[in-house]
Amino acid sequence: MQVPREHIAKDGFRLRGTAMSRIDGFSDVVFGFALTLLVVSLEVPRTYDEFHEALRGSVPFAICFLLFISTWLSHYQFFRRYGLHDGATIWINRALLFSVLFYVYPLKFLFNIAMGHLNGSVFSNIYQLRELMIVYGMGFAAIQVCIAALYFNAWRQRAGSGLNPLETTLTAISLWAYLGNAAIGLVCCLVAALLPPEHSGRAGYAFLLLLVWGRGRGLVTNRRIRRARERTSPEELTALPHEH
Repeated sequence: MQVPREHIAKDGFRLRGTAMSRIDGFSDVVFGFALTLLVVSLEVPRTYDEFHEALRGSVPFAICFLLFISTWLSHYQFFRRYGLHDGATIWINRALLFSVLFYVYPLKFLFNIAMGHLNGSVFSNIYQLRELMIVYGMGFAAIQVCIAALYFNAWRQRAGSGLNPLETTLTAISLWAYLGNAAIGLVCCLVAALLPPEHSGRAGYAFLLLLVWGRGRGLVTNRRIRRARERTSPEELTALPHEH
């Protein structure tokens, strides 16, 4: 039996999680709550000065919003692809949601400083900036490790899920992509720890490695995907996927 065309992603991955689950619903509530914590102010400005201050905070909010949306999209793509609801997936998803909530305030605080919304007087000693960068890097790495763990769990169950060669390759590629992202977060922590405390904010430049990692990964993975497509028969590409 063939899977409907709308249940096949553009990359050829057959979508097993097209129905809304309780995991999806609960996760969306947590992501929504995290975004609420990012809001500049929950109160309507009563003076123009307060309004101007709220406008200044909109740029850090926009950056943080985009970062959280990218995490939500990664979460959404995983559960659309696999539709897993086993115990390991539930526990890893809990860890991911915890990491997202933990990440909110370091993220918001750091970008408010970076965009000039807060000044250096928020630090009482020169070591606190280093600690902030380490916390930020660890929070980023934790989220990426959790997503990588979800993909490892899916790869581990590839036979039971009926993943074809293309889907297995895409799963492995995603796993290594998120592990690489996590490693860059840890590089940020290491650089912050090694730099003089007054210059530890420069550790944030480590995240430019994400562009290099993404570019280099794309050059390698495109060839792997083409070979996987060649090994996957037309029947495997369009067969109804296993349900969970």
